[in-house]
This record gives sequence, structure tokens and C-alpha cells, in this order.
Amino acid sequence: MPQEIFWLAATALMTALFWAPYTMNRMAVRGLMRTLGNPAVDDAPHADWAERSIKAHKNGVENFTIFAPLALAVVALGIGDALTGTACMVYFFARLAHFVVYTAGIPGLRTIAFTVGFIVQALLALRVMGLM
Repeated sequence: MPQEIFWLAATALMTALFWAPYTMNRMAVRGLMRTLGNPAVDDAPHADWAERSIKAHKNGVENFTIFAPLALAVVALGIGDALTGTACMVYFFARLAHFVVYTAGIPGLRTIAFTVGFIVQALLALRVMGLM
């Protein structure tokens, strides 16, 4: 299996699981039945960290829509190598770090993690475009 596909799948699974922490907070704050029901105006608010977790999850999904087609294009075009495989691995860990530090409320590290992920996306795009 190409490394790009492995790390793409790992990133997809990780992103798919980002809902779990803030949903646990929702259950702790609102109870199981309110969590399972439809949102209401009078619902108790999430903890601050859970609100940041929701935003980090949304950001992860938004960026996955850029990363996934680029990783797939690298494989489909047969232009993957150690650099693109490593880049996809770095993307996974950058997105994991972004989620953790965003949820924890560490702004400087959040920006660094986001930027590392963006650099990977740019690298893959340049490779697909034949510019690197």
C-alpha cells in the first residue's frame, strides 16, 4: 500500500473521531437524553475546551477536503515517493497536534501546527502540478 494512502486513511479515521471529546462533554453537561435529542435554545453550554474542540474538528474537516484529493492525485499519477509519503505522515501528525493544541487553547502552537499542514498541502499540490 502506498504510504500516501495509509496516511490518508489514518487522517480520515482520526478526523472522523474528533467529535468524541466534545460529545462526551455535551453528555456530561446536558445529560444523555438532551445529547441524543435535537439542540435547543436553552441547552447548557459546552465547556470552553469543548467549544474549541468543535472548531478544531470543523477546521480538520475543511482541510481534509484539500489534503485528500492531493494525496489521491499523487498516487493516481504514480508520482509518489519517499518525500510525498513522509509529507502525508507529517500532515497526519500536524493535524493531530492542531486538534490537541486548539482544544487545549494554545494559540501559538495551534498556528504552527496549522502552517505545517498547509505546507504539506502546498508540497503535494506542487508535485501534482509537476512543479516539484
